[in-house]
Order: sequence, then C-alpha cells, then structure tokens
Amino acid sequence: MISSKSALLPFSLFCVLNALPACAQHGDQLRINQIQVIGTHNSYHAGFAPSAAKLWQEKNPHAFNGLDYQHQPLAQQFDSGVRQIELDVFADSKGGRYAHPSGTAMVAAAQLPPDPDFDSDGVMAKPGFKVMHMQDVDYRSTCQPFIACLEQVRQWSHAHPNHIPIFILVETKEGKPRRPAQVIEPEPFTSSTFDALDAEIRFVFPPNEIITPDDVRGHYDTLNEAVLAGNWPTLESARGKVIFLMDQRPVGPTYLAGHPSLRGRVLFTNATPGEPDAAFIERNDGPEPDIADLVRKGYLVRTRTDADTNEARTNSTARRDAMMSSGAQILSTDYPVNEPARWPGHYVVALPGDAAARCNPVHASAACDAGPLE
Repeated sequence: MISSKSALLPFSLFCVLNALPACAQHGDQLRINQIQVIGTHNSYHAGFAPSAAKLWQEKNPHAFNGLDYQHQPLAQQFDSGVRQIELDVFADSKGGRYAHPSGTAMVAAAQLPPDPDFDSDGVMAKPGFKVMHMQDVDYRSTCQPFIACLEQVRQWSHAHPNHIPIFILVETKEGKPRRPAQVIEPEPFTSSTFDALDAEIRFVFPPNEIITPDDVRGHYDTLNEAVLAGNWPTLESARGKVIFLMDQRPVGPTYLAGHPSLRGRVLFTNATPGEPDAAFIERNDGPEPDIADLVRKGYLVRTRTDADTNEARTNSTARRDAMMSSGAQILSTDYPVNEPARWPGHYVVALPGDAAARCNPVHASAACDAGPLE
C-alpha cells in the first residue's frame, strides 16, 4: 500500500511522481470487478465480556466456540488493508428495543461479576438502526449505532482519498427467536424500514461518494444486462468511494418493491444470477468452479474463507486457498492480516505482500498486472 503522505495525492499524480509502470497499465480500463480484496465477517464484533464469556461457554460450549472471535475497530482494519466490512443491523424505529439485553440479567443470576456497561453513552435508548450479532446474547460492538459506524468509514475514507472502493455488506436481522421468553423479537424490515436504512446511508455519504445500482446500470434496462456487458465503474473512478451490498437473499423482494432493477436504491441485492437486479451474488461456501463461472460473466461475488472458527482452530487452509483461487472479488474472513488466529499455526487470510487488492486471478484484465493497485 502507498504511504499515508502519498495517499493525499491523486492516484494518477502519485503514479507520475513515482514513475510506477503498473499505474500506467491500470489507467481507466481496469474495472472494480476485476480485482480481489480481503474483507472481514461481522466486522464490528467485539466479542464477549469476561463474565458473559464464562456463562455462555458453560451453557453452550459448541455455540460459544463459533462466536469466539473479535475484530479491531474499523479504522485499524482499513489501515491493515481490509477493504470490505460487514455490519449486521437491527431496526429500532422507536429506540430502546435492545437497551436491556437479558444476557446481563443472566450474568447476575449466575452470581458472576458484572461486565462493563455495553452502552455507557445511552445510544441504545435512541431511535435508529443498531449494530450487533445476536440480540440479548452477542450484542457488543466496536461501533454503535449504524450511522456512527458509517461515520467512522467516511472519516477514514477522507483521510485516505485514493483508496480502492470499500465494500460494505449489510445484513438485516429479523425473525422470531427460537426462545422468545429470553430473546426479544427484532423489528421486521418492511419497504418503509428499508427507506429509512437508505436514508441513514445517504445522510452520511453524499451521492459522489457512493457507487449505487443506478451508477452501474447506466443506459442499460437492467443491472443484469449492465454487468454482463462489463459496465462496472473503473477502479480509477471508484477511488475514495463506498459500495453497499445486501447480505441475505430473502429480503431482496421487499427491498426491490417499487424499485425495479433497484432504481433509486442504495444497496445491491444478493441476487439470483440472470434476474434483473443481479449484479452482486454471494457464494459463501463455493464451490470454486461455480464462483469462477459467475466472476467470468461479470458478477461481483463474495465468499467466505473460514467460518465459526473451524479453520482457525486447526489451521486448515484448503477452503481459504480454494476461495482465493476462485476469483471471488471479496474474500471474507475472521482473521485478516492484523488479526491472525491465536491457535497453533496462526491461521490468517491475506493477499500476496499483504496488499489491499490484487488483480483478479480469474477475471484478469489486460489493464492489470502485478503492480500495486493501492
């Protein structure tokens, strides 16, 4: 990656001053779907406080093991080269819905020492989308609420205006809990709720700092037509911007209602290939040939290199290596270069040279070579 001082220069000027041959080849031809970046899964995840960790480890050790990871604050992740983050959001239109998690009461009932207050500033009492993994159980976040997380992204972006685009995956949490007596039911996401979500994003990021479905569709009738024709923005035009992606597929129809092919929307849906809104697709478990085929067609694909701490505990790299070779543009992990696993082998996911991005190994472009992309 370029130095913090050089980051303040326009990338084209940086190339000229430093006489980098790779820059001349990147130019305005390389598209954002022709690169590959490292992302983090549940990027806000602060992990369990000590007493809660002890409680859940005793109650359900298998489930606890799958949640036993944590991430550094967003800015530190970006500093290390992460270029995709994931934020899980809960609707809270009136405020206070998640202000008193039952997990704290369970810690007290178990006669364990009280953990530090997870909401010392009273943010949870105010209306607005909240960021956490599981209400009442796994609710500690490095940023809160959603709008504050976005503000952290924008602050870092403004300090590093030449960065390649940051992909922000948004997972909307809803549905009846399995144990309703102990876990509060999330507020459902309706079309109006999604309008409010878009509004929070647009409140933080002005139009010139976001790549939206409208930008990618251009003069084509549908997003699917646009991406199959290679109409993603160039890397040069996308520098300093963010792109919002939707995680789960079932909520797509609600988000699309009244917005055919995502007209006027902010997020790209996790779509079915061939559908009018298809531009971004998740293939978290592969298989590798399926991902490679989608990437060659022009779709943007996110996959996971590890899950539930399984690969990290045994330093199993087969899944990681296969997904890196698949060409998926976004490789999501719980163990980026600045946060290797603490178990023997210290499992980690990083691009060669710990770069922020590399030329896509499957969807290669004549405009890309082994030189620095950022």
